[in-house]
Amino acid sequence: MSSKFILRALVASLAFSLPAAARQDTQFTPLSFLFGTWSAATAASGATGATALGDYTFRPDLKGKVITRTGSLDACKGPQGFDCDHHDMLTIYPENGALHAIYFDNEGHTIHYDIATPDANTAVFLSNTPGPQFRLIYHLEGKVMTGKFQFAPPGSKDFTSYLEWSGARK
Repeated sequence: MSSKFILRALVASLAFSLPAAARQDTQFTPLSFLFGTWSAATAASGATGATALGDYTFRPDLKGKVITRTGSLDACKGPQGFDCDHHDMLTIYPENGALHAIYFDNEGHTIHYDIATPDANTAVFLSNTPGPQFRLIYHLEGKVMTGKFQFAPPGSKDFTSYLEWSGARK
């Protein structure tokens, strides 16, 4: 087999695969500011009154078909009943031209989110209704990512922060 044939076959296979690869790359473009590992520190803010220190990572997974967020907790102090041994998983996926996410944790919670990006540095995850509504907000200000996990009682549009954090990219 000649090297010219192999080169042509390689170029042709790359040309046919580029449109699909480009679609994979661009579907998550509005969330690209989230990618990487971030430190996270809470103050005794929000409804929990907890303080915690750890980090979390947003990264493409499953060959770019989804984004996963994983985290680790280095230190935590909270009031009685606050789960300092908390573990969760968030998976972001495209469906019908929009971005969605599903959240699971070790306390048995499952939350389905629709995702909006009101600007290039903000992502708002809003849970489906009815029932209590949950909102998860990430906002990049300079080099610091802030986050808020908020809730609203059924029928209300008034959200209360349950937990707030901030930190820089590692």
